[in-house]
Amino acid sequence: MSSLAPRDRAEPAGEDGAGSTGAAWTAADDRTSETLDLLRGKRRAHRSRRNRDLAVTGYAVLLMAVGYGGTLGYRLVRRLERLTAQDATAEAVRSALPAVLMLPACALALLAVRDALWRGPVLVPRCDLDWLLAHPVRRSRVLLPAFRLSAALTAAAGALCAIGGAVLLRLSGLAELGPALALCLPGGVCLPLLACALALRVERDDGAARRARALTPYAVLLLLLLVLQAVCAARGSRSALLETVELWSGPWGWAAQPVLHAAGVRAAGWPWALALLATVTAAALGHALRSVGALPTRRLRARAATAATVASVLWSAELRAAKLAVDAALADGASGSLRRLPLPRSPRLVVVRRDAMALLRAPGRVVSAALWTAAASGAAGLAVASAGAGRIAALAMALALGWFAVGRLAETARLEADDTRRSSWSPFRLGSLMLQHAITPAVVGAVLALAAAVPFALRGGEWALLLMPLCAPPFAAAAVLAAVRGPVRTELLSLGLVTPAGDASVFVFLFWYAAPFLAAVAPLTAGLASSGVLDPGARAPDLVRPVATAVGLSCALLFAAARGAAKLRRPAP
Repeated sequence: MSSLAPRDRAEPAGEDGAGSTGAAWTAADDRTSETLDLLRGKRRAHRSRRNRDLAVTGYAVLLMAVGYGGTLGYRLVRRLERLTAQDATAEAVRSALPAVLMLPACALALLAVRDALWRGPVLVPRCDLDWLLAHPVRRSRVLLPAFRLSAALTAAAGALCAIGGAVLLRLSGLAELGPALALCLPGGVCLPLLACALALRVERDDGAARRARALTPYAVLLLLLLVLQAVCAARGSRSALLETVELWSGPWGWAAQPVLHAAGVRAAGWPWALALLATVTAAALGHALRSVGALPTRRLRARAATAATVASVLWSAELRAAKLAVDAALADGASGSLRRLPLPRSPRLVVVRRDAMALLRAPGRVVSAALWTAAASGAAGLAVASAGAGRIAALAMALALGWFAVGRLAETARLEADDTRRSSWSPFRLGSLMLQHAITPAVVGAVLALAAAVPFALRGGEWALLLMPLCAPPFAAAAVLAAVRGPVRTELLSLGLVTPAGDASVFVFLFWYAAPFLAAVAPLTAGLASSGVLDPGARAPDLVRPVATAVGLSCALLFAAARGAAKLRRPAP
């Protein structure tokens, strides 16, 4: 009897879950077909019920999308038609199209890699890992269906996105629907398959996972540079050499070239790019299908446990617990730097020192906050250039992005509130302790906002040097308030508030969940929009209302945070 290939042979699981080397078993011991047939029979009733549940869920989602999204979609289409009717707008869209098309391709690769660090394209139930792979069955026969399902779902989603892109090209007058659809579909199908193959490599190889974690900040920076390139190209600053290098640098550019040709943008070598894309996709997919059986059981078990934890806490609306589970899986036991700061002279600065050291040891939070702040600055520039309802919407968007920026800096407050036993070291009461946790996010957020306000000051908007940093304290206070509001109140989902449109309990729950966010963003939006400070030639008296709003809002939110912290249960020492 010929023995089975090592990568296709089941290995008895050892204590570490990675599998231990046992006695080789031959084809005569193979019971893969019988085992899988038995499981299909046992799971037939469960699959029928699951398919019915999925059909009902899909019907509900489709009904809501058509009912609520139909009007918005119609308005978007009409507005798009009016915009693209202008020759200048159409030319700006064509100029920015190369960078715009490469942006989602690069973002898809980044998302696939990050997903593979905690979940991955091969996600097998824990019962299969604990029982099925410990028996004489071929690993590839067990793991391949999971990979094929992930590849099929991502390819289907990519095809739908390609159809949507072709429709947008038709509505914007850049291309006919038939050619646009034919040239968008190859990229829409091949790029998701390549992303699945890349994710499988990250899931299978520890070295690839380490490189993915190390290169993630640079990938995010690349995405921001593509956004900047698209904006510059739309304004007339376009580099033909840079675009040529990008379009031939990898699959992201190969997939964009046929779409550019359909939109009337010069891409002479698009047939060769399409051939390269299909060849690389076929080779990567074939290699992935052959290497699925080599996935270590230890890694599969870790991802199955994380996915089960996330699914269970999401059903109970515990988004914080899901985030912590994903963050732990993404870190994979990696420890940050052990940088220390000198001890402060005053004991009241101990909490500030601890929070500052936490940011030094996790610089990714500061980088993330800086990126959110840059996005908020861009939205603020759009608000200054707009008027009426558009200005209010852009201003609210800028403040919302600023909230997320400062919220990234307040992780220590959330950790302190997750388990009040962490504060047993502190001589302060929990309310006073949580208020001190707002100092570091407010200061660091104000520094980032001050840096983002410099371009406004150079263009005559000196008010930004005061108002943009002044938004950081209320955001920090709101972040602390969100941390101390206590466990998720899932009972709000079953209040039974019957309305002609259905049960409104979910909206009550969403309002409770978003209350700190709304309490910070809404008053600041109203104070800034009604003060006239965003108008050209703003004077000093115009700053009084937004400054008073920010100061008063900070005091109110800090008072509410202290009250919320006092209600948290603190065990006796």
